[in-house]
Amino acid sequence: MLITPPELDGVLLLDKPADHTSHDVVARLRGKLRMKRIGHAGTLDPMATGLLIMLLGKATSLSQYLIAVDKEYEGTIELGKITDSQDAEGQVMETRVVPPLTEAEVKAAVATFLGDQYQLPPMFSAIKIDGVPLYKKARQGEAVAREPRFIRVMSWEISNFALPRFDFRLRCTKGTYVRTLAHDLGQKLGPGGHLAALRRTAAGSFQVANALTLDQIEAMTVPEIRARLIPPHAAVPAHFL
Repeated sequence: MLITPPELDGVLLLDKPADHTSHDVVARLRGKLRMKRIGHAGTLDPMATGLLIMLLGKATSLSQYLIAVDKEYEGTIELGKITDSQDAEGQVMETRVVPPLTEAEVKAAVATFLGDQYQLPPMFSAIKIDGVPLYKKARQGEAVAREPRFIRVMSWEISNFALPRFDFRLRCTKGTYVRTLAHDLGQKLGPGGHLAALRRTAAGSFQVANALTLDQIEAMTVPEIRARLIPPHAAVPAHFL
């Protein structure tokens, strides 16, 4: 008699490649592990790379807790080009001349985004209005009124300053649209801008340095993957216990 191996239960840290949606990652894991109960705690845009917290089996019930943790990112902003999606995947809607801004001027503008604030979600997002994701309405050229959402930016540091681009490191609360921060910063500085690259480096206490790539996971045996799982009880942040 064929014996079905027990379903995997736990949290798997995955380093998402570019040009994959979070749904694509789930589909590939389902294909590898032959199980349906797989989800994730916090979506990444297709352009973005980095940490995806994958939830397997009974750990899918932890989603509400792990989505709520603070996030850390590294990325690049390019000034002078405004896109409809606020990132490099979108259509360039306007090009402006980038003035000779100093690094100090940019850092001063960045400082105004620190702390508690309300952010207007972008049209190119998965937020649903009347059951329809905003990005579908945006692709049809439709603009929809959105409710601003509360966010907090704990830190935002600038590095490798070489206009029209510069790199950054950011720590923020859940639900923060980093590409909207990039867009809004560009507007505040004058020439506009967009998010040119993004990588999630941490979510709560989980670090991308401890994550596996999709290719690594697909090359592993199921027992090897099981050994890398974080037990559900150990994955929940202490303040939720």
